Amino acid sequence: MKNTMSTIRNTCVNIGLNRRFFIIFSIVFAGEMIFSLPFQVARFFRPTLLDVFNITNTQLGDIIALYGVTAVLAYFPGGAIADRFSGRRLMSFSLFATALGGLYYTQIPSHEGLAFLYAYWGVTTIFLFWASMIKVTRQWGGETTQGKAFGILDGGRGLVSAAVASIAVFILSMLLPENTELMSVTQHKNALQAVISFYSLMTMLAGILILLALPKDEAEQHEVTRENNKSIMLERVFTVIKQPKIWLQALIVLSAYSAYKSLDYFGIYATTVLGLNELESARLVSNATYLRPIAAITAGFIADKLRADRVITWCFALLAACYLLLSFSGSISTSSSTIIEINFLMTFLLVFALRGIYFALLEESKLSGQLTGTAVGMISVIGYTPDIFFSPVAGRILDSTKGIDGFNQLFLLLIGISMIGFFIAYTLAKQIAKKSALLKSEQQKPELQREFNN
Repeated sequence: MKNTMSTIRNTCVNIGLNRRFFIIFSIVFAGEMIFSLPFQVARFFRPTLLDVFNITNTQLGDIIALYGVTAVLAYFPGGAIADRFSGRRLMSFSLFATALGGLYYTQIPSHEGLAFLYAYWGVTTIFLFWASMIKVTRQWGGETTQGKAFGILDGGRGLVSAAVASIAVFILSMLLPENTELMSVTQHKNALQAVISFYSLMTMLAGILILLALPKDEAEQHEVTRENNKSIMLERVFTVIKQPKIWLQALIVLSAYSAYKSLDYFGIYATTVLGLNELESARLVSNATYLRPIAAITAGFIADKLRADRVITWCFALLAACYLLLSFSGSISTSSSTIIEINFLMTFLLVFALRGIYFALLEESKLSGQLTGTAVGMISVIGYTPDIFFSPVAGRILDSTKGIDGFNQLFLLLIGISMIGFFIAYTLAKQIAKKSALLKSEQQKPELQREFNN
């Protein structure tokens, strides 16, 4: 009997071009909107958020860490569920539940209420959504275009993020006076509430798109439910845990995601080091996000030609160099601020390239399609732990050491993380190359034997 993953993959590949586009657009849009409320508001509008909620970087970091705790607990069981149930239903339910949290967010809850909200979002954005999204993307990509599939996923998410953020910045600018120093507390609060309401509406729209776009898969659900009893699920878990390549991929994701989390602080960097105001800072970061589709999709195409592991290795090396230059930004004269801004954008490019292709390693490592959800859950439990530790650490660094010196310390930490990612990616690349050579040698043996017999 043809296995389930192959059946679904053939369905995704053989449908019409317009339907394939609608499917991947919906996955991309949903994949970004699910995280817009917990992360985009804090990323693009951090100075405004801190003022309206009257909290510090450290306090916000601790609150986001609660999201990380519940998310990490949700990754692994969510992966097993994704291997068993309809991705269409799991993803749409998650989007609606996340949008519901946005309604509470607009009320500007207390510090304790905000902490509860982020813990809630850690479940709604991950438990039934994350592994399902990775699985349907892998199915959409087929066997030979995994780099493109995941590059389009993350690059498209970046384009959605930038476009939606640009609209949100416009909404903010319409509700704030040109001279932000003269705005009232009420104006500040109303502007942020409008931005949050906009993101909530977009998240709900994404849920509707998923219901309309993804094909119904009752046949898949029936087959998987029949053959996946508890013993088989446990067997799959142990199969994934025993594979060293899964652990290496998890550490690669951890290193890359730490770099991605650091982008949340570039808005504060722009106001502190580059001397921009709140609106200029939000525009700069939202404009830099337009680099995400360029970086991710380009990295995806290159990865399909040269292998994802090689591209990831070089991205980590270049990223460490960018952080090193940023750590010396204090010694660069203000007349050379263009150098800082170029390096600023290069950092965004490399981080987005890494994000775009690290899940392409699943296919490159020859992981069975039936283990996709379980493997994604395992990788994510480790890989996304920066949701727990990075914001509290970065917040404390920046609050304890004010100004540019605090950012220099943060960049030194990121240099170390990037070098760890480089060495792990290099190790995995050697393992994949060795296994590929072994498989090629085994495939050539029958041919040599036939030639010898002739």
